[in-house]
Amino acid sequence: MPDPQAMAAAWMNQFSDPAAWQAVFKTPALEASPVAAMFTDASAMLKPERLEALRDDYLQKAAALWQDFLASKTPVLEDRRFSSPEWAANPMSAFSAASYLLNAEFLTTMANAVEAPPKEQQKIRFAVQQMVDAMSPANFLATNPEAQQKLIETKGESLTKGLSNMLADLQKGRISLSDESAFEVGRNVATTAGQVVFENELFQLIQYTPVTPTVHQVPLLMVPPCINKFYILDLQPENSVVRYAVEQGNTVFLVSWSNPDESLKGTTWDDYIEHGAIKAIEVTRAISGAEKINAFGFCVGGTIVSTALAVLAARGEQPAASLTLLTTLLDFADTGVLDVFIDEQQVSQREKALSKGGLMPGRDLATTFSALRPNDLVWNYVQSNYLKGNEPPPFDLLYWNSDSTNLPGPMFCWYLRNTYLENSLKQAGKLTVAGEKVDLASIKAPVFIYGSKEDHIVPWNAAYASMHLLNPGNAKANRFVLGASGHIAGVINPASKKKRSYWTNDAKAKGVTAADAWMAGASEHVGSWWPEWSAFLADHGGKSVKAPAKAGNAKFKPIEAAPGRYVKVRAD
Repeated sequence: MPDPQAMAAAWMNQFSDPAAWQAVFKTPALEASPVAAMFTDASAMLKPERLEALRDDYLQKAAALWQDFLASKTPVLEDRRFSSPEWAANPMSAFSAASYLLNAEFLTTMANAVEAPPKEQQKIRFAVQQMVDAMSPANFLATNPEAQQKLIETKGESLTKGLSNMLADLQKGRISLSDESAFEVGRNVATTAGQVVFENELFQLIQYTPVTPTVHQVPLLMVPPCINKFYILDLQPENSVVRYAVEQGNTVFLVSWSNPDESLKGTTWDDYIEHGAIKAIEVTRAISGAEKINAFGFCVGGTIVSTALAVLAARGEQPAASLTLLTTLLDFADTGVLDVFIDEQQVSQREKALSKGGLMPGRDLATTFSALRPNDLVWNYVQSNYLKGNEPPPFDLLYWNSDSTNLPGPMFCWYLRNTYLENSLKQAGKLTVAGEKVDLASIKAPVFIYGSKEDHIVPWNAAYASMHLLNPGNAKANRFVLGASGHIAGVINPASKKKRSYWTNDAKAKGVTAADAWMAGASEHVGSWWPEWSAFLADHGGKSVKAPAKAGNAKFKPIEAAPGRYVKVRAD
């Protein structure tokens, strides 16, 4: 990929000699440009006539922009990065931003116009977008008038503070997204009352304290992702999925995954299924005395619990009264922007380094996810924390986002190859897990599937694809709900706040099979989707019984209060 700093320096030459920069876009210079070279390296092609049309359009717009600058006409800046009045107040800054947006438009359009295999084209678009985002004049003190104005107003204090913030983050190895001093696990996040009633090297099992006199007979077992900590489901009381489920009369059990260290560097996917999810199901049934459970999985937690249920089905067991899957992939045909990180070469490299033992550092995973939304999760904080010397405000969700976890290398490599790369989980009998052939269709339980409309990690239509893998031939057993917003914010949408919206379509029996067809017939509802899920749980929760007076039982006694020790272990 071309060096963003070098490209940014060339763009700045427009101020002294716009013709020099525009000359880059004239044939043959354009064909030899670093961006064009990147296309060549990726076996991509841009037809000469298409390139000529893009170039002509760019040069016309660039000439018009330059004439407006000479005539002191301030350009309209509609990008939110340049919405502050300082950008429009300074003609040079306004021209800098407008030039950047024009150049970004050209490079993005050129990336979209290349002819290449779909996977290579996606990589090109991703690489160009990373470069474009990095070159924004808002990211540099010399071209950011907001930062310059604050430097003047504070008599240099903002720069001193910004450098201090940057040095502190360099020591931590990550950008601070939130005021981390404002939160503490167990004090003001992950505060729902409960007891740890079981633990092994992979997880602690939490049983939450009932708050209603009666509860549904069928307990709810929640399996969160093992990437990051479980308390995304139990942030503060007003936005806690766990607390909501308890308040709706459910006896809630939850898996708190351990943060792997060297002692777990050889742990496999089979271990997470057998000694993780399946063991949690066994203990939940033993403590509750219920024959069946309402199973729940979020993101990769949904992949884990679905695999566990398929393994148990192969053993002749059907322990689930229902299954809830939130933003979960079972069919990995469409993995969204994450697909740029998954190919044979990259997976083989990971396997060479980690498949025999080792740890995938949580910091590396966090960096990858930040790269998916660089303006929101990287450059926004570079500008605010470093250039302007601001302290990030407290935000529980971003505090959680920075609390990363490691993954065992063998488990991580198996997951990458067999799901993301080869998409084998959806194929009945292709994978053997914990000694059993996996067939998702063998799970006999009604399913509630949730997707987020703007999810960049699990595209909603990919979440919808699970509708055809589970309960095939019995569409009435499956229900799909689509929520607004993204992968995390869409899920954490408390019913009490009546924010956002969600979509439903109950025409399952009429042959609604494709995601687009489902959406075309869906109805939008204002507010949270949580009550829809609560009603689903109630339908499969059995009769009402007296709430248990204490956690655990004679065999599985309380070990410590929730949230337990495991969730407090940090990867860094």
